Amino acid sequence: MRHGIDDLLTLMQVLRNQEQGCPWDLQQNWDSIVPHTLEEAYEVADAIERRAFDELPGELGDLLFQVVYYAQFGAEEQRFDFADIVDTLTAKMLRRHPHVFPEGTLASRRPPGVSAEEVQTQQVNSRWESLKAEERAERAIEAPSVLDDVPRTLPALSRAAKLSKRAARVGFDWPDARGVIDKIREELAEVEEALAAGDQQHAQEEVGDLLFAVTNLARTLSADPEQCLRATNAKFERRFRFVERELSAAQRPLTEASLDEMEAHWQAAKAEEKQPTHP
Repeated sequence: MRHGIDDLLTLMQVLRNQEQGCPWDLQQNWDSIVPHTLEEAYEVADAIERRAFDELPGELGDLLFQVVYYAQFGAEEQRFDFADIVDTLTAKMLRRHPHVFPEGTLASRRPPGVSAEEVQTQQVNSRWESLKAEERAERAIEAPSVLDDVPRTLPALSRAAKLSKRAARVGFDWPDARGVIDKIREELAEVEEALAAGDQQHAQEEVGDLLFAVTNLARTLSADPEQCLRATNAKFERRFRFVERELSAAQRPLTEASLDEMEAHWQAAKAEEKQPTHP
């Protein structure tokens, strides 16, 4: 028998039951679960990037379990429950897709004769942003900003990309990638100036500006900076493991190898990756 969402909700209720529940689960609260939520989201992304689709149902399940956790906390404090989460999400998506659901209900759908290609993407994106801006304005206590509701808990690169993307949508942006590259050169020069002056703290600040500029370049190229860096991390790990294997095969301890030796193996790893693969 396959389990359904009701089984999962019941399982969570039992885990949090004061008499029958799990001691660890009973100790958890809003704040203690957040790190697990972030970790599970990254594991979903990792499985997708590795094309490990056989692992994906399990990873997505782990991420869903985090949502169920928060729903249980909300129910225990009589704030909201899982049904409220589903209802809020569905209503929001209906509201944000008037080009698909003209009357804002599941029953009202785009006429059969109108294809998805006929709906202009630019108009859809514009409408989406307009609706999100209205929602932000409704929630804002102070004067609303286009930067409202960009989560502070996002990884720094992802948050930088979102902040700059929001600003770019109202015209605060370079005309093309060349302008961003010039900015990167400017920020790099400022890092060098701070280092030459022996000002370590200022150099660190300028490195932050440099990273923000590089993030903008990724955005300009329609790339996710987090994914770019994860790919580079994987590439670095792959090549460094090659260096370790080669040195081990030569019975050469890593700590005793010279930088020149390691660089030679590193270049060999790069050359090997460039070789065409045959089926």
